[in-house]
Amino acid sequence: MLSRLFAPKVKVSAHCDLPCGVYDPAQARIEAESVKATQEKMQANDDAHFQARATVIKEQRAELAKHHVSVLWSDYFKPPHFEKYPELHQLVNDALKALSAAKASTDPATGQKALDYIAQIDKIFWETKKA
Repeated sequence: MLSRLFAPKVKVSAHCDLPCGVYDPAQARIEAESVKATQEKMQANDDAHFQARATVIKEQRAELAKHHVSVLWSDYFKPPHFEKYPELHQLVNDALKALSAAKASTDPATGQKALDYIAQIDKIFWETKKA
């Protein structure tokens, strides 16, 4: 009798931790765009103080982008997504590695490479939202 009293009245399920509106690869893209833009500005300015400040900003933004990609991988994407998109694990790993490379570099090509991987993740993300 007590078990029926405290039993859930409604069963619910969701494929993510919160309503899906909280997840969006745009957050990672915006941070990665900042990394690339900072790299471009660093190429055009040789002032030591500017370089030091830009390096800090670039590294912070790269870490934020890595965080957002990691959150998508760990909190949003679920086993059915990985089954449908078997390349997703490698793609996320490649994006994280590219962001690490961009964090350590002043070459905008490294920032662009990270953006390219994030664009591929973004494409898969929006395909999963349609399903």
